[in-house]
Amino acid sequence: MNKYQSERVLEKGDAEMQFPRNGKLLWNLTKSSLAQQSQNAIAKRLLPASYSTAVKDAPSDQPNLLKYHVLPLEETLNRFMATVEPLLTAEELEQQKEITAQFLKNQGRDLQQLLEATGSKEKNWLAHRWLKAAYLQYRSPVTVFVSPGMTFPKQNFKDSRAFVDYTARVIFGLGEFNDMVHAGKIPIVKMGKDELDNSQFGKVFGTCRIPRRGTDEIVYNPSSDYVVVIYRNHFYQLQIYNKQGKLIAAPCLAAQLENIMSKETKVGVPYGILTTDSRDNWAEAYEHLSETPSNRDALKTIQSALFTVSLDEGTTLKQGEEVDELILSLIHGSGSKVNSGNRWMDKTIQLVVNPNGNVGFTYEHSPAEGQPIAMMMDYVVQKMKEDPNFGQNGSEDFTPAQKLQISSANKSVEQSLTVAQKNVDQLAEALQMKVLKFDGFGKDFIKKQRLGPDSFVQIALQLAFFKMHAEPAAQYESAHLRIFDGGRTETIRSCSNESLAFCRAMQDTNATDQERADKLRAAITSHQMYTKLALQGKGVDRHLLGLKLMALENRQPVPEFYSSPGFVKSSHFRMSTSQVATKYEAFMGYGPATDDGYACCYNPREHDIILAISAWRHCPITDHLKFANTLEESFSQMKDVLENGSGPVKSKL
Repeated sequence: MNKYQSERVLEKGDAEMQFPRNGKLLWNLTKSSLAQQSQNAIAKRLLPASYSTAVKDAPSDQPNLLKYHVLPLEETLNRFMATVEPLLTAEELEQQKEITAQFLKNQGRDLQQLLEATGSKEKNWLAHRWLKAAYLQYRSPVTVFVSPGMTFPKQNFKDSRAFVDYTARVIFGLGEFNDMVHAGKIPIVKMGKDELDNSQFGKVFGTCRIPRRGTDEIVYNPSSDYVVVIYRNHFYQLQIYNKQGKLIAAPCLAAQLENIMSKETKVGVPYGILTTDSRDNWAEAYEHLSETPSNRDALKTIQSALFTVSLDEGTTLKQGEEVDELILSLIHGSGSKVNSGNRWMDKTIQLVVNPNGNVGFTYEHSPAEGQPIAMMMDYVVQKMKEDPNFGQNGSEDFTPAQKLQISSANKSVEQSLTVAQKNVDQLAEALQMKVLKFDGFGKDFIKKQRLGPDSFVQIALQLAFFKMHAEPAAQYESAHLRIFDGGRTETIRSCSNESLAFCRAMQDTNATDQERADKLRAAITSHQMYTKLALQGKGVDRHLLGLKLMALENRQPVPEFYSSPGFVKSSHFRMSTSQVATKYEAFMGYGPATDDGYACCYNPREHDIILAISAWRHCPITDHLKFANTLEESFSQMKDVLENGSGPVKSKL
């Protein structure tokens, strides 16, 4: 497994903090979530001495985005030690203390100086290094390992006309969203007094990875005016703007989609399946495929499209497994005999529409986090819901769709197709998925308990894992760094001494519900404190990555610290998690980060919680179905504990 995989795959779902209109954090720390004395005790372990637990306003004379900082090394290492404690034996912890102390005094100090010098010269020393190290140099397939699926609400197409009409309206809606991005109309949100960086919205349309041996490239074509439609493995260039830059009306787009479908009665060569394979396999095939000028032109046209539109072959859904199959079809296309060839996995946005009503995005993660993807889904669904005539008012001046010609008589390409088909079939078989719609309660109950919904779900995941495996899991949740210019993500390390104490209390028959409730509130407060730090760029993972990259860039040996028990165990994220919130019955899903772990992306709504849970079939100790059942049980037990305890401490304010 790639050394960056647990960092990168866990970013997939991208738990974006949700902001109400007043600009304050929705998951803000509630003063009443725990007795203030306990809260301050937790804060002291996590926060540097100079940091106040009170929220301070940022200076009002800083309208520009912040420069990404380099934290003091001692601050990061102290916080790191607090995060590894629940994962280590007493002996390992003593060993780790010594290794960390030596790192602080010696190699770490030298690497810190190099990183500070680098940071002083760059607005964001992390962003371009993260893109390269976590994504472009990653050699496993983007399919499953990098690219999540994002569902739309399930559709019910009565016939093929309804299918193309719906698809055309979604294309039109995405074009409108693209226009909003270009016009700078995406609202700028603030966290405290600091503006959040909106640049990621401009990096998802017209963007594509290009496979290269060793390190991929990424190309941006934000001024593109067309999409590429993929149907039965055939590729068509479809203009969605006229020559004056006005969006073409949805009925005109629908007519062209119908025309494409009527022309292609036979399945074409599945060149798209090459994009599902490992990056070096695909890079080799890409070189051979690019040997002819017509293929080079076709490939460039696909890469420069605003996004691709996969019109999939209809499949029959198994009763009771419909939502599981929906997310799997978006993640990998369900294999070479179904729709895996009807994809171009290098594109940042692939709109996938199936006559069976399954709709969603497959999104390649390199250029951006999940927020732009979830926001555009929300936008399009809302528009179509509000206005039955949405998409009618565009231009009727259109250019007929043009077929792209891709062909190859090269034996190496034929061989690559065979290998890619075999590999994606194995990958599709290996990934197991269970979508749990927990309807016992949602955010409403959690907020009434004066607790943060995200932290509540995170602790429930810790409890479910502990109940199944009798040990805590290193658990990753991503937090955005958008207060910084070009900021991407930081890791929220959700496993803490407090979460472990709560899990143990839940398994201890002698513990009272009041004791359990107190420990639950302490665990949630600890998670909220770390979340707050991570959003301010004060987590540990990106700083430690930066120091390691300094060693590599300066041809120095990687310090022993990076093979220490604490570092290895705490970055082996057996729980890969994120929140992607939407009010609709929709969710994001992706594959686990480790062979012996789970992934869980969740959407906590007002009265229910939707969770997409995945695991690997080949792992004998994980069980995605049992985990879903245990998680459901954990949610219910946590509710009981809170209701049986004396309730939250009331604020005197």
